[in-house]
Amino acid sequence: MVMSVGGFPSLALGCFLLVLAVEPRVAQGSSRGSTLGVGGDGGIVAPPTAAGICASSVTIHGYQCQEFDVVTQDGYILNVQRIPEGRAGGSGGGTNKQPVLLQHGVLVDGMTWLLNPPEQDLPLILADNGFDVWISNTRGTQFSRRHTSLDPTNPDFWNWSWDELVAFDLPAVFDFIHGKTGKKIDYVGHSLGTLTVLASLSEGRLVDKLQSAALLSPIAYLSHMTTALGVTAARAFVGEITTLFGLAEFNPKGEPVANFLQALCAYPGVDCYDLLAALTGKNCCLNVSTVDLFLENEPQSTSTRNLVHLSQKLTIT
Repeated sequence: MVMSVGGFPSLALGCFLLVLAVEPRVAQGSSRGSTLGVGGDGGIVAPPTAAGICASSVTIHGYQCQEFDVVTQDGYILNVQRIPEGRAGGSGGGTNKQPVLLQHGVLVDGMTWLLNPPEQDLPLILADNGFDVWISNTRGTQFSRRHTSLDPTNPDFWNWSWDELVAFDLPAVFDFIHGKTGKKIDYVGHSLGTLTVLASLSEGRLVDKLQSAALLSPIAYLSHMTTALGVTAARAFVGEITTLFGLAEFNPKGEPVANFLQALCAYPGVDCYDLLAALTGKNCCLNVSTVDLFLENEPQSTSTRNLVHLSQKLTIT
């Protein structure tokens, strides 16, 4: 079990800053309507949608893919994808295969695992190597903007932080997958997806359903951030500056957030000429085409309260 700790969820937040510096794009896909019924195992097979992750990014490459809705104890309806087998097919449809769950980080969704050609996408690589692959989408992202009684336009819909992801989202998805497969789950988390599983395990959650955990860009504390913009942004969130805008939803593509960024870039010592480097430091492996592909689908909304709570992990001296 890989459980090292590290720094900031740099790529997701860096690309949120980049999207504010270019012409606004329309996210691929849209929110679906209300769910009419919930199965006894906490989820239902979601109706096919042309804008869904399966149709747009998996089945077009020749893979089977299923969409599910998983309902948390506090009423959020989470969209979950399953890729039960590789492109070559085979018997069993995932029945006897080892399940692996991929959990994305902050300000992105499950689509972020599927933005490259099939031979470079982790879910499809895993499916081709005999795994039963599951992809989860955190509450508030484009395919998980649903609730049993609340609407995303209601500020109460956004009254949560990563504490609720630990208490409700992860357990609901784990219970659903374990109920479908009867097997312990291999877990791959990125950034916020590592923080939530670490917190869950520290509270004794998931232990009976988890086989292993691989943590990518693991995060436990933010005290090692050194970039001026990253520290300034975290300080601003710790001071809950965004409450001045009355924001419950933190939408990276919205005008209030763009104004917030402009205010940060005016701070002494902050150089926003290269926004990604200003937040994360120099990155060896990103190019313009990679960033353009990312921005066609990401970033995604989260709650302002979630970012405030994340930034409280920065030790301010």
